[in-house]
Amino acid sequence: MTAPLRKIIHIDMDAFFAAVEQRDNPSYQNKAVIVGGKPDSRGVVATCSYEARKYGVHSAMPSSRAYRLCPHAIFVQPNFAAYKEASEQIQQIFHEYTDLVEPLSLDEAYLDVTDSRLFQGSATRLAKSIKQQVYSETGLVASAGISYNKFFAKIASDKDKPDGLYLITPEQGFDFVGQLPVGEFYGVGKATEQKMHALGIKTGADLRRFSLPTLQQHFGKAALFFYQIAQGIDERKVNPYRVRKSIGTETTYEKDLQEPAEIYQQLNELFAKSLIKVQAKKLYARTLTVKIKYHDFQQITRSLSFKQPIKAAYFNEMLLRKLLAKEVLGDYKVRLLGVTLSSLEQQSLYYKQMDLFDSEL
Repeated sequence: MTAPLRKIIHIDMDAFFAAVEQRDNPSYQNKAVIVGGKPDSRGVVATCSYEARKYGVHSAMPSSRAYRLCPHAIFVQPNFAAYKEASEQIQQIFHEYTDLVEPLSLDEAYLDVTDSRLFQGSATRLAKSIKQQVYSETGLVASAGISYNKFFAKIASDKDKPDGLYLITPEQGFDFVGQLPVGEFYGVGKATEQKMHALGIKTGADLRRFSLPTLQQHFGKAALFFYQIAQGIDERKVNPYRVRKSIGTETTYEKDLQEPAEIYQQLNELFAKSLIKVQAKKLYARTLTVKIKYHDFQQITRSLSFKQPIKAAYFNEMLLRKLLAKEVLGDYKVRLLGVTLSSLEQQSLYYKQMDLFDSEL
């Protein structure tokens, strides 16, 4: 092991959105709850309760398919204000144990408790205490993974759900990753998994047979991470000041859009929502990306970068026509639109938030 051993906890709330709905609506308890689009819509499942998962329902599944699998389920529109409030309560609990908290989303975070003296330095007992406090103060159940690096902590938190508590020690790490299917590796998506399988790489042990230069030929910059993980090494630190790389908003429409004027109007609204999110986090953006998914699921993205922070007046029909010059809007039906702002930076003391919405460029 090349890096000093640390004590990392990964907390992952169980079926978070659905659990909040069940907590706040007693009639939903012990029932199949699906949070997301309506069953007769073109929306998707955001998350679902474990009662619904028994029927094969899972996140990102079309709501219509979820209904066919579990027609007796209770379909609920997302209430993000309630989820955010619960998340803030949970984050406050984390900070009672350590200042080194790295939120990944509303329902999960890494905690570095290496220097904690609580429970005589036992990270496992500390994780158990966090779980108990989260439940007693919020009524929500969390799973915890404990290990000596972030990779194993995240894998461990998913091992014994729901209400899990799983430890991977430094002595277990090398053998554990050796038998782990590469599809369960953090950072390995379907395409990378298929590419690895084509090379004969199905487990961490298979991955170890490849030299770093060989992996670099096939996986580029990600090769070093895969190479080290196969050895049980992950030197990434818990970063409490992690800055988001992008902020965006997208919508799948009940009915396909085709009229250019309507498409431009919808993109304008999505841009405004994204810009408000950027402003709320006291950031500014320099890159604008538009995403269009057509009725046949073909998808395009187009981006523009600016020297100055993006303001409301940057987004108009003239800009859209420039951005989408090669796309013939009106000829094809559109099912989804998205706008993302990236190249994010913190606003300086001399940068006025409201400038983002000024009418002048």
